[in-house]
Amino acid sequence: MNIEKWQNIIGLIKDKFEVEEEGAENLEDIPDGKVEFIIFQGLLGRMKLEYTTKPAILDKKTIGSKRIGSEATVQYIYSDTEFANIFKAYKWDADDEAWIEMEKESLGGFSI
Repeated sequence: MNIEKWQNIIGLIKDKFEVEEEGAENLEDIPDGKVEFIIFQGLLGRMKLEYTTKPAILDKKTIGSKRIGSEATVQYIYSDTEFANIFKAYKWDADDEAWIEMEKESLGGFSI
């Protein structure tokens, strides 16, 4: 999904449904990464849509020693020009009081 489709979906939701919350958050460990979201009352109940934009990973380096018990860390090299976009949809489960990720097949109304 690209940014234009995301903005079209947001516009449709605002026209047809009651929006509870909307916003964006920066991803802590990823430079220039952000998550945009919207929470609304839809046909299936309370729903949340997320659109994540983050730079593409160019390389991954593992830093550490080969000794037993030593810690290893992973350092990622991110692109300055290429970005990856991820779309996810969630439905609120009132029994568990948690967001449940929906499968792409069940999103009928949203063409991805």
